[in-house]
Amino acid sequence: MKKTVLIADDVPFVRKTLTDILTKAHYQIIGEASDGRQAIDLFKRLRPDIVTMDIVMPHMSGIEATKAIMTHDKDAKVVIISAMGQENLVMDAINVGAKDFILKPFSAEEILRTLDRTLRGEERHGMGSKANSTAGART
Repeated sequence: MKKTVLIADDVPFVRKTLTDILTKAHYQIIGEASDGRQAIDLFKRLRPDIVTMDIVMPHMSGIEATKAIMTHDKDAKVVIISAMGQENLVMDAINVGAKDFILKPFSAEEILRTLDRTLRGEERHGMGSKANSTAGART
């Protein structure tokens, strides 16, 4: 059975790029959100296996949305996708429950490797000790 994905990003081109990469790799895109509030609503209704979440979005940030999703489902798998230079925001997202991150610009291989690793419950090597201890406490 295909793994289901919710894509949350305010840029249509990024959502389309992720959809193309993931559908070619036999993932099923079950929802797209253009802001954090919509991401939370779709997560609750659709129950995806994994969420890709941009950090900077209108109405509600990806960090706030990730925190709300994790409050709703402590086992949710959220992968942050962020622009380079936003490392502090990425760590904030990891600390509220995101399982991993990808920096833009990204490659198809990086997207697939990260989602596969996250779905298997594996941690990224080289993440900070605070992030590792936070992720480890949740698994």
